[in-house]
Formats: sequence, C-alpha cells, structure tokens
Amino acid sequence: MSGSTFGKNFRVTTFGESHGKALGVVIDGCPSGIDFDISFIQSELDRRRPGSTRIGTQRNEADKVEVLSGIFEGKTTGTPIAMAVFNTDQKSHDYSDIKDVFRPGHADFTYFMKYGIRDFRGGGRSSGRETLCRVAAGALAKLILRKYGITVDAAIRSVKDIYVPGDFIPPFKPPLFTVTDSRDSEILSLIEKAREMKDSLGGVIECHIKGVPAGLGEPVFDKAEALLSHAVMSIGAVKGIEFGLGFKAAEAFGSENNDEMDGNGFKTNNAGGILGGITTGEEIVFKAAFKPTPSIAKEQETTGIDGKSHIIEIKGRHDPIILVRAIPVVEAMSAITVLDLLLENKKYV
Repeated sequence: MSGSTFGKNFRVTTFGESHGKALGVVIDGCPSGIDFDISFIQSELDRRRPGSTRIGTQRNEADKVEVLSGIFEGKTTGTPIAMAVFNTDQKSHDYSDIKDVFRPGHADFTYFMKYGIRDFRGGGRSSGRETLCRVAAGALAKLILRKYGITVDAAIRSVKDIYVPGDFIPPFKPPLFTVTDSRDSEILSLIEKAREMKDSLGGVIECHIKGVPAGLGEPVFDKAEALLSHAVMSIGAVKGIEFGLGFKAAEAFGSENNDEMDGNGFKTNNAGGILGGITTGEEIVFKAAFKPTPSIAKEQETTGIDGKSHIIEIKGRHDPIILVRAIPVVEAMSAITVLDLLLENKKYV
C-alpha cells in the first residue's frame, strides 16, 4: 500500500507532487445531496496557499481548485469527488544543485532508501505542498459537519519559546492568527531575525472541535484520540500531539486531573473531550508541535547518493515558519477524522 489514503467511511486519497503538473484529491464515501460550496473550498485553500502571507515563502501560487467529478447541479452525487490544483509557479531549477545530496531534516534520505529514487524538485510527495489536497477535502468535511453544528478552529499557541496566553476565542487576527495578538510584535521580530540568520522556527498549534456528540470513537485500537493523532501526525512537520491537559497530566495528582461531574455535566475538561477513546460531548482540545522548517539557507553538512560528505546551502523560496499556513491543514485533518467517526456511528447522521 502507498499510504496515500486516509479514512474508513469518508476516504481521502491525495496525489501529485510539489513540482509536478498538478496535485489533487479523490474523496470516496461522501454522502449525496450535500450543498457543494466551491467558494468555501477555495477560501480554505487561500488560507494555506504559498504567497498568501508576507512572512512565508515567496512562491506565489493561485491554488485555483478545479472540480473534476462527483458534483451535479451544486450538490454531491454520492460518487467519488475529484478536485485538482495545477501548479503554475514552480522553479525546479532551484533544486538542481541538490539532486544528488540529501537535505538535512527532509525525507530525501528515507525516500531514497525506501524507493531507490526520489523527486528532488521540492521533495515531491514529501513536500508540504501535498497538504493543499487535505485542505480541499477538509473543507468539504467542514461543510458537512456544519449540518450537525460541529465546528473546527485552530490557532497558534506558541512560536519557538514565546508562549501566547489567553482564552481560545475565534476568530483570530492576521497576520499570525495567534490565540491572542498580545505577543505578535515579539513573534514577528523573531521571524525576521530567523530569516536574516538564514534559519527557521517551529511552534505549537492548538485546535478546538466544538459540537461533537458524546459516543464517537471505538474501544481499544480505534480510539477517537488515536485516530485524530494519526490524522494530525500524518502532517509532515508535526512531531508531537497532546490532548487536554496533555503532558502536564503526568505532573498532576489524580484529584487534579480527573474531570468531576455534576447534574450539569463535566466541571472541567482536562481529558480534552475524550475518555476511554470515546467522545464525552465536551470540546475536543489538542495541541500539535511543529518542527522548524527544514529548508534553510545556512550551510549544513550532509551526505549524498555517493556516500560522501557534502556541504549544502538550500536555495529557493521557503517559509521561515510554516505555522500560519499549517493552521488550515490541522483543521482539515481534524474535520476529516470527526466526519469519518460520525459516519461510522450512523445513529448520529
């Protein structure tokens, strides 16, 4: 299996490469009769597209989505839905100097070890550009979840070691879409400093899913948080995930971590909306840790297909931080997973 398909009921298969002709997604299992709002699909892609923010890559793609199948007279037909985005601003020559060496922090080495060949033009399938396919599918999932009063929102909680305090109350403000804009000036200065140093930054994105009914998720192996973890960890730059109190639960007493209940429901939500792998009806809350962008212009030591040591400087147009453009990707994978769980538990749909 290629590992390019996610989901059991709402099945999402992505295809295409960063510098290929196009990238796209095929969605199988989408219910029929859903109003298909192409303008909303495009607006979600616009949130992720390169060139959409002054702090990101200078590659400028319109990411104009084209619907190839599965829609008739503005509604889903129940047959596979295919959507594609054609590349227009790829500069593959930027990668000619590194075609025989492996970029540190990238999947170059592991892809070559697995397949014996790799698409060195921007990483091919391992490129973050593949996530536009997920965003298109996630936008459709969001449209369906709206019918059931379920919303998915994400925001930046920290950048490097700058933590952003405050309650999680969408909508969030540009250009950073942090939980609050109280530390935006510090973060923007840090991003510019990293750019000047030819370096990059990582951080944490927090996601809240509201309106999810109690009872979604399966015991043992298909727990709700296990499926959400699979979905979010499949995003290339994610290196960790925690739900609710997360790792701080390891430092708490049981009396502090347990969510007591009264006649009105749960008093707290340290569990992050999931107990025993099954949703509680409270908000699902998780945080995902993103590594710094691996493409940096600083000199680094690496090796190549010749097995010798090389010094590499990565040219091209790269994000000093990917967090802003990753927000809709986290939301998309969350929406796809929750919809898949909802369809699995047919009493809710």
